[in-house]
Amino acid sequence: MPVVQHLNSPGFAALGLPFSEIVRVDGTLYLSGQMGTLPGTLQLAPGGMAAEAEQALRNIRQALEHHGFAMSDVVKCTVMLADMNDWPAFNTIYRRHFSAPYPARSAFGGCQLALGGRLEIEAMAVVTGAR
Repeated sequence: MPVVQHLNSPGFAALGLPFSEIVRVDGTLYLSGQMGTLPGTLQLAPGGMAAEAEQALRNIRQALEHHGFAMSDVVKCTVMLADMNDWPAFNTIYRRHFSAPYPARSAFGGCQLALGGRLEIEAMAVVTGAR
């Protein structure tokens, strides 16, 4: 039987949202979608898509590191952009947080993302050993 853990950092838990920050099933981590919200709030980082993308990726890093994992454990990202014209700018920011070999990735355009955000990123990671 798989071992399932629901992992929530204190800052995330304090928001009272109806989902887990990370769900671990054996060695696979499923991260809930991260928006470009400032830590511990539901307020978007000011500055549009670029600022939100930078903050969303920092939020992913922070969630992973809080639970003892790393960006290098990420194997798949799904990116939802409010405007696909932001794709080239997003890729520039993405490369600051991941390096080759990059995680698998898919992206699609969406309208009316939560909180009026310009993007949302969800990630899956795989870990081995006792971590």
